[in-house]
Amino acid sequence: MKISIITTAYNSGKTIKDTMTSVLAQSYTDIEHIIVDGGSTDDTMKIVREIEPKYHGNLKYVSESDNGIYDAMNKGLRMATGDIIGILNSDDFFSSADVLMSVADNIGGVDAVFADVHYIKDNNVSEGIRYYSSKRFKRWKMCMGFMPAHPSFYCRRDVYEKFGLFDPSFRIAADFELLLRFIYLHNISIRYIKKNFVTMRIGGASTSGLGSHRQIFKDHMNAYRKNNVYSNFLLEGCRYAYKIAEVSYYKLRLPFDNRKRKKTGQFKNFQSPSEYILSWSQGSVS
Repeated sequence: MKISIITTAYNSGKTIKDTMTSVLAQSYTDIEHIIVDGGSTDDTMKIVREIEPKYHGNLKYVSESDNGIYDAMNKGLRMATGDIIGILNSDDFFSSADVLMSVADNIGGVDAVFADVHYIKDNNVSEGIRYYSSKRFKRWKMCMGFMPAHPSFYCRRDVYEKFGLFDPSFRIAADFELLLRFIYLHNISIRYIKKNFVTMRIGGASTSGLGSHRQIFKDHMNAYRKNNVYSNFLLEGCRYAYKIAEVSYYKLRLPFDNRKRKKTGQFKNFQSPSEYILSWSQGSVS
C-alpha cells in the first residue's frame, strides 16, 4: 500500500530540508514524496535536487507558478499514485519516525485517518506553543467550525476521485471546505489515531494573525453555503471560545509536562528541528 505525501513550497529554503529529512526518516518505506513548488526564487529547489538521490526514485517535483497553496495541492493530488494521500507543508515536519507506519496500520476498513499535531515557535523544538488534539472531533461539530487537524489527515485516493479536490476560491480555509464535503456531507468513514503526527511552525496561512482569522470565518460561512450545511455566527463563534480555553490550558500545563519529561529523561534542549529529527530517526526520541 503506497502512501503519497504532498508538500507545497514557495521560497522555503530555510525549512524544506527538515520536511524532507523527516519523510526520509520514516520507518514505512512504500511512499512517494511529491513537492509542488510555486517558482521559488531562493534556494528551495537547489536543496530539493541535492536531497533527491536519497529518495531512490520515490521523489517527484515540479517548480512553476501557481494560483496559491490550494491550487498547488491540487497539482500534487493529480500527480499522486499512492493508495493513501496526506499533506505535509514545507514549514512542517513529522514528529516521529513511525507516523506513516501508524497510518498504514490503522487505515484498514476506513476511508481516512487523522491524529494530533503541535505548534512550535520558529525553530524552538523543545517548547510547544499549542497542542491540537483531534480526539474530541465529531462529525456534527463541523457545523461549529471544528475539523480534524488537516496536516494529520490521510485519505484514500479514490475519495478525492469521487468527491473532488480543494476549491481554490477559498483563500485560507479550503481545507475546511474539503473536509466538510468529505466527512460531513458524504459521510466517509474515519478513525482517530492517538498520536502526534506533525510539528508545525506558527506563521502559516491559517496561523498568522487577526486578519487570517477573519478570512477563516468568512471562508467557513461560504463553505456552509456551498455545501448546504446549516450553521450560523453563534455556532461558529463557539469554536473560538473553545480554542482560547484549549490554548490557555496548554500553557498552564506545559511547565508540568516539561518537568515530567526531565524526570523521565525525555526532555532535551534541541538546538534545531534538524537535531531533533536526527535524534528520533536514530531511535533516541519516541
